Amino acid sequence: MPLLIKNGRIITATDDYCADIYCQDETITRIESGIDASTLPSDTEVIDASGKYVFPGFIDPHVHIHLPFMGSNAIDDHESASKAALVGGTTTLIEMICPGPDDEPLAAFNEWNGLAAPLSAVDYTFHMAVVRFDELAQDQLKTIVADHGIASFKIFLAYKGALNLDDSDLFDLLTMAKGLGVITTAHCENADVIDAMQRKLIGEGKTGPEWHEPSRPVSVEAEGVHHLATFAELTGAHIYVVHTSCTQAVEAAVGAQLRGVNLWIEAVAPHLTLDETYTHKPDFEGAKYVMSPPLRERSNQETLWNGLKSGIVSTIGTDHAPFNFGDQKSMGKDAFTQIPNGIPSVQERVDLIHTFGVLAGKIDLNTFVSVCSTQAAQIFGLYPKKGSISVGADADMVVYDPNAKHTLSVDTSLSKVDYNAFEGWEMTGRSSVVTVRGQVQARDGEFVGTVGRGQLLKRKPTHF
Repeated sequence: MPLLIKNGRIITATDDYCADIYCQDETITRIESGIDASTLPSDTEVIDASGKYVFPGFIDPHVHIHLPFMGSNAIDDHESASKAALVGGTTTLIEMICPGPDDEPLAAFNEWNGLAAPLSAVDYTFHMAVVRFDELAQDQLKTIVADHGIASFKIFLAYKGALNLDDSDLFDLLTMAKGLGVITTAHCENADVIDAMQRKLIGEGKTGPEWHEPSRPVSVEAEGVHHLATFAELTGAHIYVVHTSCTQAVEAAVGAQLRGVNLWIEAVAPHLTLDETYTHKPDFEGAKYVMSPPLRERSNQETLWNGLKSGIVSTIGTDHAPFNFGDQKSMGKDAFTQIPNGIPSVQERVDLIHTFGVLAGKIDLNTFVSVCSTQAAQIFGLYPKKGSISVGADADMVVYDPNAKHTLSVDTSLSKVDYNAFEGWEMTGRSSVVTVRGQVQARDGEFVGTVGRGQLLKRKPTHF
């Protein structure tokens, strides 16, 4: 069905203007002032966007949906996660495929894609985590890139003995990634130091969630960024530092950029809006706020917001990782090291950034679109089909009411997780209509679309 969005204020990463948008065959075909609906096919759906913004569909470059972790598995499936994303204005997800060290990469890709394909209501792609680098894994990684269009890897400089690579494999992987034109996303900490500090704290009887942050302090994250950047400098690889949480890590990344390292910085919504005091909540409530890198002292948020405003920080994701408080987070009651990591926020991200970023004067509307949509599309090979309102782009759009008031709550969340980290927070701004390739998938906080409509987005490597 053709679609016409009339009378909206179109906001992209670079532009701000009023026009009508006509979409046909899943793409934007016309952007003009005053398109007359009577001249269009009779089955055209017309949406009046008067008084509202029209954004390109938002992209979350960092989510976990099917996530095995510490003997448990994240509670969302691709139906619930994609519905939650949609009502929050996100139309494309980039999920981390996280196999175990004994799993074959190609089997893991087939498992994750097999789960997403029948259930996702948004378009999607993956970062392929590399947790082994033997000859079989190398061959399969090349196949995943060439045959399936997965043009980004994920590595961990954390989780000793489970997910981290040793330095020899790290060097060889980055060398291969550079040759393939693949960008490598990285969780930057120091697995050995964290392991030692956690054993020490647990041995001293410091077992509660409030000890999670002291076990992996800012210096450990900054050292991880510096470590990765050194290897990227030596190999010429392009790297993307995920969920950067603190001033020291940003400084390490900027120092690398100034040396000529091809490095991009990601922030995530929890680090921009929550701080370490939340892990001190009584009655083990602090476990809801355990993620890695941890929530930090609030002053770090200003660095991240200023980095977004200046362009030093490129993107805002979520690191959405939904584990129930009642029967999953509780596995760590005797030791914080056993708490499944993650703060779900795939539904809340856009409204959080609009409320605490745009309305607070920390970033403007163009930057909002840039860091929540366009730059992710550009970095990960989706632009201009995604992250853009332009003729020929996919008709992924968000008609956004900047004045709508609503309250974040587990009661209105479409995620399956049993709590909301932002329970009771008052938001200003909400997605009114959300489309994926020209079809309305969400309206005013309700999913109204088609489960399984999402497509795997095959990408070409561009980071040579």
